[in-house]
Amino acid sequence: MSWQDDAGRDLVRSFGPRMAMFTRGQGAYLWDDQGKQYLDFLAGIAVNSLGHAHPVFVNAITEQAATLAHVSNYFATEPQLALAATLKRLAGTGDDGRVYFANSGAEANEAAFKLARLHGGADRPRILAFTNAFHGRTMGTLALTGKPAMQEPFLPMAPGVEFIDTTVAALESALDDRVAAVFVEPIKGEAGVIDLPEGFLAAARALTEQHGALLIIDEIQTGAGRTGEWFAFQHDSITPDAITVAKGIGGGFPIGALITFPTASDLFYPGTHGSTFGGNALGTAVADAVLGEIEDAELVSNAAERGAQLRAAIDAIDSELIAGCRGRGLLVGIALAQPVAKALVEAAQVHGLIINAPNDETIRLVPALTIGDVEIDEFIELFTASLRTVEHALLIDTPTEDTA
Repeated sequence: MSWQDDAGRDLVRSFGPRMAMFTRGQGAYLWDDQGKQYLDFLAGIAVNSLGHAHPVFVNAITEQAATLAHVSNYFATEPQLALAATLKRLAGTGDDGRVYFANSGAEANEAAFKLARLHGGADRPRILAFTNAFHGRTMGTLALTGKPAMQEPFLPMAPGVEFIDTTVAALESALDDRVAAVFVEPIKGEAGVIDLPEGFLAAARALTEQHGALLIIDEIQTGAGRTGEWFAFQHDSITPDAITVAKGIGGGFPIGALITFPTASDLFYPGTHGSTFGGNALGTAVADAVLGEIEDAELVSNAAERGAQLRAAIDAIDSELIAGCRGRGLLVGIALAQPVAKALVEAAQVHGLIINAPNDETIRLVPALTIGDVEIDEFIELFTASLRTVEHALLIDTPTEDTA
């Protein structure tokens, strides 16, 4: 029996077949059960901010696990309070902001959904989200996710959510005084790293303020410095009412959070929400250490610099399969001229490179924030080789006039 057999027998099928069995990681590299080395430009889907086995991450887990791991939210712990203060400072909430801790991005968005309901009450039953958006796979967050194919097996969804096109005109038309909240991703990562239209967030802020609705920004994939600011909304110099974070703030440890700004900080009251494990001492100690290292090592500016370097290097590749680059910082989407993304991911794995295909015509890159010249040069070498493999396969599979 192989590990593939074990996985097929023992694991639920919602993820499909596992692509490899990894046994070790170090920095930007992974090794599989056969000892093969891979350059990891997926980083657990924007999770491993510091790469694999970073000493700050390892030491934080080791030291906190030997001190105090969990006591429940009937009590406070020093790491919990420290992380809350760090997140408020980095997000710029001021003293009157608050933090709710969860275990994942979906849980953070569930909390945000309930925040919107508390704000709306009976007078504001409408919540606006956007077509092709992704906010999670729980029943609540799936109701906010603008992908009908994902929702269809689980209908009916929680009521009140309406999906509109991601344009200022659509938002102007849909917003009224019966809207409780607008949920938006600064970059639609799961849709293929799709940027918002220029000026969209500023317009959304002005319109929600005009109508008394909350502006809730999903920073789960874009937060923790990934786009070259601590949070992507900061590129637009606006102040939201709440943001959700997860993935990169824990560097590999499962943790999420809802960060509220003063306009929404007092909506939750005792009994309205909770989590057994959310904000435990172990998770918050690790996340605070990870964020501290991102700050100390100036990895936010590194994300901005390396992202621009990476996109320029990709644009310089001579391949008709590449149609351009999208995204910001180290959240990069490579647009493909043909729907060969899955084949390209498979070819890259053969060449020792881990990348991702959120759809048939996009490659997503979300490497560790620690990458530098060496990793970018190696990526270009391996990615170019992968492109050549796919191009060759396309030539073989395309009938010529003599063989048609």
